[in-house]
Amino acid sequence: MIAQTPILSGEMHYPRVPRAYWDARLRMAHAMGLDAISTYVFWNVHEPAPGAYSFEGENDVAEYVRAAARIGLGVVLRPGPYVCAEWDLGGLPAWLLGDDRIALRTLDEGYMQPVRRWLKRLGEELAPLQRSHGGPILAVQLENEYGAFGEDRSYLEAMRVALNDAGFGESPYYTIDQPQDLARGSLPDLPIAATFAPGDPERDLGMLRALRPEGPLICGEYWAGWFDHWGEPHQRTDASRQARDLEWMLKRGCSANIYVFHGGTNFGFWNGANAADVSSYQPDTTSYDYDAALDEAGRPSSKYFAFRDVVARVRGIKARPVPEAPQTIEIPEFRLDEFATVEGLLSNPIACDTPRPMESFGQSFGYVLYRTTLADRGDGPLELEGMRDYAVVSLDGRVAGHLDRRLHETALQLCVPHEGAELDILVENGGRVNYGRQIDGERKGIEGAVRWSGRELRGWHAYSLPVEDLRPLRFTARAGSAPGFWRGTFELDEPGDTFMDLRSLGKGAFWVNGRNAGRFWKVGPQGSLYVPGVWLKRGANEVVAFDLFDSVPRLCGRSNPVWMPSP
Repeated sequence: MIAQTPILSGEMHYPRVPRAYWDARLRMAHAMGLDAISTYVFWNVHEPAPGAYSFEGENDVAEYVRAAARIGLGVVLRPGPYVCAEWDLGGLPAWLLGDDRIALRTLDEGYMQPVRRWLKRLGEELAPLQRSHGGPILAVQLENEYGAFGEDRSYLEAMRVALNDAGFGESPYYTIDQPQDLARGSLPDLPIAATFAPGDPERDLGMLRALRPEGPLICGEYWAGWFDHWGEPHQRTDASRQARDLEWMLKRGCSANIYVFHGGTNFGFWNGANAADVSSYQPDTTSYDYDAALDEAGRPSSKYFAFRDVVARVRGIKARPVPEAPQTIEIPEFRLDEFATVEGLLSNPIACDTPRPMESFGQSFGYVLYRTTLADRGDGPLELEGMRDYAVVSLDGRVAGHLDRRLHETALQLCVPHEGAELDILVENGGRVNYGRQIDGERKGIEGAVRWSGRELRGWHAYSLPVEDLRPLRFTARAGSAPGFWRGTFELDEPGDTFMDLRSLGKGAFWVNGRNAGRFWKVGPQGSLYVPGVWLKRGANEVVAFDLFDSVPRLCGRSNPVWMPSP
């Protein structure tokens, strides 16, 4: 990225691609004509609890970097610690929110101490892979779009010291921001990369040149696509305009990073969310297809070939051969005909006078069930203060209503027929905001008071439901009432990638052979979930769906994704 010769890179994130597919996706990148792969490093993936690190298996980022090198690609490393990326809390660990005194992305020592510890541990994995040691890492990004969050240069200097102490100082550093934020998020002696959407690269890079008359012209993220929010239309972008922009940049000697070359999937509960202000909430879908050159299943699109042609034409070279595209399979319709209630996962209740967020229990993802007993009968509004992000309210085991943060729903009418009725509020963490000042307040569950008929309810028991281990569930052949878990099986002669059509379900999460494939929601636009063939096996395959709505689950696997019209 920071070099005399312009570098064309493409963004691809290792947690969004099964490890078994890293090589195939990287070979597709090389064949398109890319010089390098750019990747964030996701702190919350590698340190799920303070001081507990994971760099094995799917989290082996060093192997990802080495795989790029074996294929002939350099690596642009973006270690954050904040990365945005439409990823939960922008890659910051949720356990930082367990202490509400910590100010994220500041010099607050409650934040900087774990940052320094984390970067030093990351350096043990990746510092030896810098170009100065014969490795593929060409450049290292300092923080990420900081100008959209703050303008404290002493903070950026502290981040530089932390990266140096972690062993990354042998690589060139650079900062990155949108054109309007370049001055706020930069240091005077470091190159700056601009991020922007298609349409006018001359204008956007002109703003960079006005700030830095000398030095390299870098587009650190050229947004060649876009991501989806639940309940909003599926994004489609103009490939021909993007190809023209890419050609314009390459002809003028600009280094560019296509964001994203391949998006992949927000497996499990890793999706982030946007929030324009404290009252808004737009959770991202499980699919991170991004209308990218390489689709969610790793297949080249027309955009891929348009970009490949541009690279060959501008550089005056013959386009590289394209590897064979992966094949997807169809799976005939099957039913989920066994049911289990959430009661099988309820254990170790935490007594609290008023509801507390999941982070205060040491929980990062999933659901929290809040339970109390109502002393009186009557009819009145049930009001939830600080509910994030989706709630199912039940009375004596029967659903009384749903509340959706997206729609600013905070109350429902509740009729209590008798004294001693049991009130349950099941709250889903729908993905933490990953961009802007709102990240500091992204605690999940219920953070405020719950009132019924104007009276605050006290004396609760909270049950953590991270839904990481489903073995305690007790399934029966009888259908039950939502919320609950459905289970079924399907048979395969030969495994393959597929898109599981989940439009018969309401809202929840989906597991295949014990792997969390992500979220589904009837509001769309995503109507299917990508299931990698490496998760499947010959013979019987088990699927489990946790649904917050009553449904009759009839599923099938399709060879292409299902997109639904917006409501």
